[in-house]
Amino acid sequence: MQKILSLLRRCVEDYDMIQAGDRVAVGVSGGKDSLTLLAALARLSRFYPKPFTVEAFTIDLGMPGMDFSPVADFCRDLEVPYHLIPTQIGKVLFETRQEKNPCALCAKMRRGKLHEAMVGEGITKIALGHHYDDAVETFFLSLFYENRLSCFHPVTFLDRMGVTQIRPLLYVSEGMIRDGAARLSLPVVKNTCPADGYTKRQEVKELVAELGKRYPGVKNSVFTAMQRLPLEGWGVADLKRRPPTE
Repeated sequence: MQKILSLLRRCVEDYDMIQAGDRVAVGVSGGKDSLTLLAALARLSRFYPKPFTVEAFTIDLGMPGMDFSPVADFCRDLEVPYHLIPTQIGKVLFETRQEKNPCALCAKMRRGKLHEAMVGEGITKIALGHHYDDAVETFFLSLFYENRLSCFHPVTFLDRMGVTQIRPLLYVSEGMIRDGAARLSLPVVKNTCPADGYTKRQEVKELVAELGKRYPGVKNSVFTAMQRLPLEGWGVADLKRRPPTE
């Protein structure tokens, strides 16, 4: 966690993600990424020179077999307020609409519920658990399926909702998160979504892994290129401060 915390803090400072007095919502799906983000931000909030607070929000999709009570207990241990928002998104996607490719619509619906819930609590900044590998995979997804060089931004302001999204884990690799979650025994909730593991993102993840075997360091090359170009929203003042990485 100390290594993850160091990289998270560097990312927060490089992209000026947190200001004094911020209330930061953390979108907690129950997966290893969001739980690691929550644990790291909660710890950072105890000593960061710009005082801020953290609150956790979970959108319950209504999928059978997903129990978030261990997440609630974890938040209690961290002394972080926890908000569980029940929905019927799963039923709408798989029973009512019978979506064959539900991921994009699901993401849109979850975002809407999440923003509605946090704004209702007077919070306008949300931290998301996208990490280093996610950024590289998203770059390839945009290239292959949208015919453009693009990726989500480290910091995004959504003017319609007045919400700012931040992604503090962008310098942290998925491998680090996996190891950290296991060592800390984080209460990961198994995803019971029928589409889990059968997406275009999963295909790209596997492709990037294969490329990494043939061209070691390919992910670092792509990530560094995004900062050096830079892609919109990706430029940082000090490009000597590189991500960790693999």
